[in-house]
Amino acid sequence: MAAIKANSRLGKYRILRRVGQGGFATVYRARDTIEGIDVALKVPNTMLEGDGGAPGVLDELRREVRITAKMDHPNVLPMKNAEVIDGHFVITYPLGVETLADRLQRRVSAVTALRFAEQAMEAVAYAHGQRIIHCDIKPDNFILFPGERLRLGDFGIARVAMKRLTLASGQGTVGYLAPDQALGRPSFRSDVFSLGLVIYRMFSGVLPMWPYDWPPAGIGRARSKLSPQMIAILERCLRIDDRRRFADGGALLVAYRRICAEALKPAYRRQGIQRVRTRGDKDSRSQRQREFVRRYGRALETRGRCSGCKGPISESMCHCPWCRRPISVYRGPHRFGRPCPRCGRSLKGDWTYCGYCYGAGVQTPGTRRYSDRRYKSRCKHCAGPLMAHMRYCSRCRRRTSDRWKLPEGGSPCARCGWEVTREYWDTCPWCGKGLAR
Repeated sequence: MAAIKANSRLGKYRILRRVGQGGFATVYRARDTIEGIDVALKVPNTMLEGDGGAPGVLDELRREVRITAKMDHPNVLPMKNAEVIDGHFVITYPLGVETLADRLQRRVSAVTALRFAEQAMEAVAYAHGQRIIHCDIKPDNFILFPGERLRLGDFGIARVAMKRLTLASGQGTVGYLAPDQALGRPSFRSDVFSLGLVIYRMFSGVLPMWPYDWPPAGIGRARSKLSPQMIAILERCLRIDDRRRFADGGALLVAYRRICAEALKPAYRRQGIQRVRTRGDKDSRSQRQREFVRRYGRALETRGRCSGCKGPISESMCHCPWCRRPISVYRGPHRFGRPCPRCGRSLKGDWTYCGYCYGAGVQTPGTRRYSDRRYKSRCKHCAGPLMAHMRYCSRCRRRTSDRWKLPEGGSPCARCGWEVTREYWDTCPWCGKGLAR
């Protein structure tokens, strides 16, 4: 199909110019004549089925739309709209400033490169958390927006992970393709390899090539900027044996967060990394809070907000997991109608005592017993039902002996033994012990 000419109309869009072209689709800068803003239009290089187009084009475009539509993350390119206009399947995206590939044509400071690397890891970790393998991680698919916001786009050949996932042949971009993906075995570890190449190039100025022997070309320049811990992370990303890489983007991000404060050499940290780290920690915490609510919010019923840091909390927590502030009196929304006069947490109709504080009896024992799917265990003394993370039996006032677990699993706190998620929390919300991530 011939390229769409400048100043031509495509529905409500006026084409301004072509900004990129691949073997599958062309991207145009266009003016939305109704909203009055510039957008990016992704248009396939062939007409749709029924108009002489390739049989699989429409299926590929629908797959990309369905994958992108369900993703919601600050570092993932959002989709504005998808529709058929004059026989063209058009996908509309926000218009960025430039691609990361364009930005790498100019000098990039170590501080800026680290900021880009962290955002790229956040994006890939989120996609993997949604069980999506991108399959085409490269600088051209990272779009820069004002404020140095990096967003991952182009999920055109992404695959949703299944127990058995195969491709007829390797798909992706030569130069950033993992060896296992080139052999038709894409996985989360393939994306980790490609991301490692992108990050290595940002700090070394060199793109490693097959056979990817370590250390690759440009290692001296990378070592002059990065700490040995960060170099070790990149070395693990670029291992030929995919079983020796990080399992997915989430595992890579956790490893990076452990050493993020010392990722750069001291000379570069003194040039402004302290200011960047403070802002980065704040952004990272906000993203962790959003991801935590998506994963655990419903199960833990995180309806409240910490009075200090405004992070999400639940009635069952004794400490804010984000800032360690004690929650002696809960003042947020309640699960049940009546609050405890001592700790402010809500009480169910069949409770005689508060299940969260050692307060006096709050109501006369009744004969009616309620069934509730939130009851997870039984008191060892009176066989009364217990909800997760209750500290006291609501019928006999005895302290519970259960070591409560998180709904999707976690690791036990070293002090109280109750499960915590070190991936998201800084503090154990049950006993207040600080957590090392």
